Amino acid sequence: MLTLFHHPFCPHSRFVRLALDELSLVPGLIEERTWERRTEFLKLNPAGTTPVLLEEGMPPVPGAAVIAEYLDETHGAKLPRQRLMPQDPAARVEVRRLMSWFNDKFYEEVSGALVMERVYKRFIPASEGGGSPSTEALRAARGNIKYHLAYIGWLIRSRDWLAGASLTYADLAAAAHLSTADYLGDVPWDEDETAKAWYARVKSRPSFRTLLAETLPGLAPSPSYANLDF
Repeated sequence: MLTLFHHPFCPHSRFVRLALDELSLVPGLIEERTWERRTEFLKLNPAGTTPVLLEEGMPPVPGAAVIAEYLDETHGAKLPRQRLMPQDPAARVEVRRLMSWFNDKFYEEVSGALVMERVYKRFIPASEGGGSPSTEALRAARGNIKYHLAYIGWLIRSRDWLAGASLTYADLAAAAHLSTADYLGDVPWDEDETAKAWYARVKSRPSFRTLLAETLPGLAPSPSYANLDF
C-alpha cells in the first residue's frame, strides 16, 4: 500500500505522481498544505515539504529526488519496459543531472515562484506572507522560463527524449514543472516549437490524464492546459 502526501499544484508532487503512474503504481493521495505546518506531517518530514511517500514497512520517503531513486530501486527492475532510470551509469548521470535541473533550478527560477505567488498565497493568511502576488517575482519567473524552453528545445533537437533515446525521470520532472506554469498561462509556447512539440508528446501520455483533469476552484486553467493539440 502506497500513500503520497502531496499538493495538487506542488510541481515536485506532480513529478512523483507522473512517475508512479508510469510505473503502474496507484497510491492513496493525501493533500497536504505545507504552510499549515501540521505536527503529524512534520513527523514524517521535518523539512515540511511535499511530496512524501509512505509504503508499509518502510520509513517515510521525502522529496522528489529521493522518491524517484526509491521507486527505481524497489520497482524499476520489476518493470524493465517502464524503467525511468537507465541501467548504464553514464546515462543515469544525465538523468540525474536533468532531474536536478528542473526540480532545483527550474523550480527556484520559475515554477516555485509562479505557484507561490499565484496559487499558495491565495490560501496563506496575510499575517504569514499570503495575499497579493509579487509583480517583481512574477516578472522574473516569466522571463526565466524562456531560456529554459530554449534549453529543452536544444536538447530535443539532438535526442528523442530529454536524456536520451527513451522517456526517463528527466522528461517527467520537466513536464511536471511546466504543467503548473501552463495551467496558469505563463508558458510562452511560441518561443520554441521543438520544446512545445516535446511537451505535447509527454502530456499526451496516459499518466498525464489525471493531472489535466484536475482544476483549482476559482482559478480556471489556460486554454492550452488540457488541449493535446495546442
